[in-house]
Amino acid sequence: MRDKLKILFLCTGNSCRSQMAEGWTRHLQGDTLEAYSAGVVAKGLNPNAIKVMQEAGVDITSQQSQTMQQIIDLGIEPDIVVTVCQHAHENCPVFPAKARIVHHGFDDPPLLAENEPDPEIALGHYRRVRDEIKAFAQGLPDNLGT
Repeated sequence: MRDKLKILFLCTGNSCRSQMAEGWTRHLQGDTLEAYSAGVVAKGLNPNAIKVMQEAGVDITSQQSQTMQQIIDLGIEPDIVVTVCQHAHENCPVFPAKARIVHHGFDDPPLLAENEPDPEIALGHYRRVRDEIKAFAQGLPDNLGT
């Protein structure tokens, strides 16, 4: 039996996009992929990310916001690191030689929603990005060229 491909989703704060990517990948591809997420810093789980993922039937509340260094310290050696924002892509750490870095950026829902007075419109940004990440996760690992 072949080991599961380990994939790490990396973003700035490990609060929203990378958490949704980890959740979708575990939910949709858990039989073939081992998903993790981390950030350049750990900001905690974004409540709106939790909410829109629950709307889609995926519970990410058991996931933890952690830094890339914590992943390294845990001895997790990803096969592929997917940076989901430009800042993380530019600040990606050096992982073991086998890790391949792939960039696939997604819009930042908290940034898009921060000045939106209507909560439903604000959540719309989270829902759109959630659905884009779902589509990306459904195509794994083929859309990474593995």
